[in-house]
Amino acid sequence: MYRIAIETPEDAWEIEALYDLCFAPGRTALSSYRLRDGVDPVPDLCRTARAAEGGFLGGAIRYWPVLAGGAPTLLLGPVAVHPTAQGEGLGGALIRDTLAAAEAAGWARVLLVGDRPYYSRFGFDRLDGIEMPPPTNPDRVLGVELAADAWQGVSGPVTRFDGVHPVQD
Repeated sequence: MYRIAIETPEDAWEIEALYDLCFAPGRTALSSYRLRDGVDPVPDLCRTARAAEGGFLGGAIRYWPVLAGGAPTLLLGPVAVHPTAQGEGLGGALIRDTLAAAEAAGWARVLLVGDRPYYSRFGFDRLDGIEMPPPTNPDRVLGVELAADAWQGVSGPVTRFDGVHPVQD
């Protein structure tokens, strides 16, 4: 049994170690990290999943503010589950929990770079017209609407967001 909670500053080193374990230390060279570098994540949406007994960190998820075609957007990721906890539905629980929290907070849209077969179960689909920094494969740029027609009319490059976190258009 795992307990999902908002990430605290004390969680940071364990989360980074989990991300290194799951994605390798070279993960920070990915194009999506250029959008995150020097930008604070959205704190109310960053979660951990800890074992009820012993406090083992089984998973973590973070969200970052970006602009997609100039529109305030959440960038989901990374989401990671410790190899010993994979297959238990923990990643899905983190995603569902945080998408509901993002919607409740007034965010309209979320994007990520990932595998469509996995993320489609949460409503994500390929985004045409949204350009992640290269060398991102366009087939892996996925989005979900948290508000009706949130992606309608949104196209163009995904850029860093500098400033106070936007919530909605």
